[in-house]
Parts: sequence; C-alpha cells; structure tokens
Amino acid sequence: MKAILLLLTLFFSVTKTDNVVNRFKVPAGFQQVKVSSASFGAWLQALPLKPIGTPARTYKGNIARTNLYTAAIVDMSIGTQDLQQCADAVIRLRGEYLYLQKNYKSITFNFTSGFKCDFVHYADGYRYSNGHWVLKAQKDCSYPNFLRYMNLVFSYAGTLSLQKELKKVSDPNELKTGDVFIRGGSPGHCFMVLNVAEDTRHYKKFLLAQSFMPAQNIQVLQDNGDPWFSLDKKSSIPYGELISQEYLKRFD
Repeated sequence: MKAILLLLTLFFSVTKTDNVVNRFKVPAGFQQVKVSSASFGAWLQALPLKPIGTPARTYKGNIARTNLYTAAIVDMSIGTQDLQQCADAVIRLRGEYLYLQKNYKSITFNFTSGFKCDFVHYADGYRYSNGHWVLKAQKDCSYPNFLRYMNLVFSYAGTLSLQKELKKVSDPNELKTGDVFIRGGSPGHCFMVLNVAEDTRHYKKFLLAQSFMPAQNIQVLQDNGDPWFSLDKKSSIPYGELISQEYLKRFD
C-alpha cells in the first residue's frame, strides 16, 4: 500500500509541474527572463502540457499536418468545430488568462468588421446579431458560457482584426513572454511567445506556440528538434519568416 501511495504521489507531482517552463529548460549559457508573478507571461509559462509524445490533432481527432513541428501540446480544449485556428489560439490564451483573473471588462476582441465583441455584454445575456447586441439570455459568467463567447469571437475575428488590436514592439531587445508574431491576411498567421531566455549579452531565445488550419491543438513548436527560436536565425517551419521584428506585437 505504501508503494502504491508513493507512486501516486510521484505521478501527481510530475503531472502538476509538467508545464512550459519546467519541461523546456533554458539552453546552456542562458537564464530565464523573469516575469511578474501574476502576469500574463507567468500564466503562459505555467501552461500545463499533455504527456510527452502526444501528437497534435485536429478538431476531428486526426493527426495534424503540423505534427512534425510539435515539441509539446498545451493541455487545453480545442472544441468540435473548425474554429480555433492561428489567431484564435492567441485570443483563447489571452481570454483564458483574463477570465481566470476575473478581469471580465478586459475580455474584448474585435471582429474583422470592426465590431467590438466584449465578454461583459455576452455574460449579461446579449447576443450578436447583424452588427448589434440583442438581449436574448440570462446573465451567465460561467466558464461554459465563456467558451461559447470564445467560439463567437473565433467565428468573426482573425489575423486581420487581431493585428490591428495589438501594439507594435519597436525594440526587439524588449521581446517578452506573451508577445505575438503576426501578419494579417487571408490567410495570415501568428505565433505566441511562451517563454524567453537570454545570455549575458542579452541575446534572446524563445519558445513559440501556434494553432493552424484546420483547427488543432495548441502546440509548442520545434524547428529540426530545437524548441528555442531566435530573431536572427532563419526558421524552416511554415510561416517561419514571421519570426522577425517586423511582425512583433503585444497586447499591452
């Protein structure tokens, strides 16, 4: 019995700590760039991961065509519809963080049309209809209702709208966890920075995450087996040309 309890303790201990920052140790000669304890960056670093070797799958359950570039899979639902694609994954991560903080007023994303879709209206029972909010339901701030709100945003937002919402990062030396490499288009694409490490010269390496088309798991990426990317090293992953100061933006 003691042996079984010990195994269970070890299992749950490993599971609890199997997250972005713990699984991916910083490269030799580099140090973790510190983030504030309650920040978006800290939350991203603590994202739980599915077991090692888990492949990237589409919303239909098929192996994703991007699986070759999988370093890890974020343990987060993707739904049963072809909605949570590249920009949607970035929106989902940001929305999840704000929801956990109960910062409902800050959960707001624009549709490609320019319509401001905020969670407060949705939680208060309003529903989107032809460019307007219409009161149709009871007040509901629950997590399932938050996910329904997310699906609404995924349906009408994309890289074009998200790119306009994000702020330009003019100094690449200020790159930080939570930043986004994005190019709007049809299709465009984007990556989210999950962690940053730097050496004594302040040369930075970073982890990236993405979703893709069709909708799939959010995956931590690797390029030829290396999960640590840098601005001055050309990447061979799809849309790797976006890993550049030109496309670097952030939420705040």
